[in-house]
Amino acid sequence: MKNIGIDVKAPEEVCHDKKCPFHGELNVKSPIIEGEVVAVNMKGTVTVKREYVRKIPKYERYEKRFRKYHAHLPGCIHVKVGDKVRIAYSRPLAKSVSFVVIERVGSE
Repeated sequence: MKNIGIDVKAPEEVCHDKKCPFHGELNVKSPIIEGEVVAVNMKGTVTVKREYVRKIPKYERYEKRFRKYHAHLPGCIHVKVGDKVRIAYSRPLAKSVSFVVIERVGSE
């Protein structure tokens, strides 16, 4: 298992995925985003939703917004819908996949 340069807990399971940052040859870097898994329909890919608050200066109010990210799911990390995960940026792996799941933070 290699050190990915980010302070996360490494998975105990071993996988043979080339696109795994821990057991393969994929490098990761900033930004690191925390969000909730909303879909696991695709093979080896999850959809992560990140909610944030944006201020509207004219009305001095805040509004909730969200963004969805597609992230590669290595074989050594197991998640389901509703889990909180941490994803990191990597090189583009597919047309819409440029992030990889590096840690499962918790579940709801």
